[in-house]
Amino acid sequence: MDHARPGASRVPVPAGGDAAETPDISPDGFRHALAGHPAGVVVVTARVGGEPVGLTASSFTSVSLRPPLVSFYVADGSSTWPRLRRAGRFAVTLLAEDQSTLAARFASREADRFGAPTAWRTGPHGTPLLDGATAHLVCRTHEIRALGDHWLVVGRVAGAEVHRTDAPLLYHRGTFGAFRRHA
Repeated sequence: MDHARPGASRVPVPAGGDAAETPDISPDGFRHALAGHPAGVVVVTARVGGEPVGLTASSFTSVSLRPPLVSFYVADGSSTWPRLRRAGRFAVTLLAEDQSTLAARFASREADRFGAPTAWRTGPHGTPLLDGATAHLVCRTHEIRALGDHWLVVGRVAGAEVHRTDAPLLYHRGTFGAFRRHA
């Protein structure tokens, strides 16, 4: 489901390199450098063929206010991606600082993600909504693009529910943690 925006322009890439060249940095070096950048943690869920599917993402971001767009990335090798990709709608659960166990559960390949003790309900358009979240966004798939070894998924937000205003769950240096306000 790759949608190109009509009239969209592309920014030219500066000359001086070929994408097939050997990278200047190793994947491990790149991963290590980016580990110092904290990211919010969400769980993306959908219902496909009557079954709930979901995964943890730390690449979630807002894209646009008009129209309301959000995005996340998912690894090409994700075992959940082939099913999630078929969903025309999905929900984004913004996790609170006390939901690290839930984030780890949806990041695991072995876990029954929607089985006990996961508490969830069916939301608009059949999307699974996880309990205890700071907020839920229900989205319609707007655009999907392959970029490197990941897929960029852009969703158009159809609805939002805010439940809690406490601290979000963060991912930093390979572990989950909490936001600490600066005095």
